[in-house]
Amino acid sequence: MVTPVVVHRMQLTTRRTLRAAGADLKRPHRHGSIAAVLANPFAGSHATEAQIDEWMTGLRPLAGEMAIELRDALTADGEEIETYGKGAIVGVSGELEIAAAWHVPAGAGLRAALSEPKAQVPSSKKVGALGSQIDIPLVHLHASYLRSHYDVEPVVVPDGPRPDEVVFALVMSTGARPAHRIGGFTIDDVHGDDGLR
Repeated sequence: MVTPVVVHRMQLTTRRTLRAAGADLKRPHRHGSIAAVLANPFAGSHATEAQIDEWMTGLRPLAGEMAIELRDALTADGEEIETYGKGAIVGVSGELEIAAAWHVPAGAGLRAALSEPKAQVPSSKKVGALGSQIDIPLVHLHASYLRSHYDVEPVVVPDGPRPDEVVFALVMSTGARPAHRIGGFTIDDVHGDDGLR
């Protein structure tokens, strides 16, 4: 029997930072998240590896759609996405492994929507109660060692996850961390060949 992917609610959040560290930014820094609240079909039970694998496959279309929706929301004015990340919160009747099931479909969805970037997609996951916040790390699409783009995007779904739900989220931004100044190589030095530099 195929494990269903049942979406209860969706949330799209976009923000613009215009000023940081006492100065106006040269251009607005756009960042945001998209979160889907799903039924956890394994709440209160132990899912086998085969069941989780099947469910991960079923999550791929959702992840792809979410990545495209967030990308388009942040780039409507011609900006380009420069960072990404993924995360999940499973409700308290679930286990952490159900949140971890988001790793593969989320990564595939982000890569497909963003022209196959090279950097490993950073992630975070947790078991949480209703309204829990998760801080999802961001790195540059092609150079995960680029310090200027180390950032985090907080994600909160006020009415989720309920005990038998799971929140799956993707995050992106259009540039470096505002007012960054911790050194290292610059975006102009990025080769993009190995996902690191």
